Amino acid sequence: MPPQVSASTCNALIRRSIDLRQLYCHAAAACEPGLRVVLGENAQTLGLLIADLQAQLRAAERQPCRRGSWRGVLRRYVTGWLVHAAARPESAWIRALVHHETALLRAFEQAIAAAPGNSALALRRQLPRLRGIHLDMHSLAGSARY
Repeated sequence: MPPQVSASTCNALIRRSIDLRQLYCHAAAACEPGLRVVLGENAQTLGLLIADLQAQLRAAERQPCRRGSWRGVLRRYVTGWLVHAAARPESAWIRALVHHETALLRAFEQAIAAAPGNSALALRRQLPRLRGIHLDMHSLAGSARY
């Protein structure tokens, strides 16, 4: 990670990514097999993103975080409870994941916009992964409406 990007910003993005990956895993365990595969692939993609950001922080001799936030744990339990009460659980999971995934994408875009010049390159390299997940989830959300 270039020295201009703060470790706290990167760690905040890592924590949010870990929280979302855990939410994907939680949702995958509760969904039908076809959807489980898609959600599992998105969780793996987030795992690659997390590992890359952690490696970049280590290369800059900084300590990356390895756990999500307590808010992520709380969100996961509350979301699981609300989805369990929904009439169509798979659709509810998809809507919840789309919401949290969009928030993560915005957080990355804001961090990139706030980072000076070349220091945002390390974060920009993660955008194709996030946008791929974004497209997957929005296409699922479109088909889940019916």
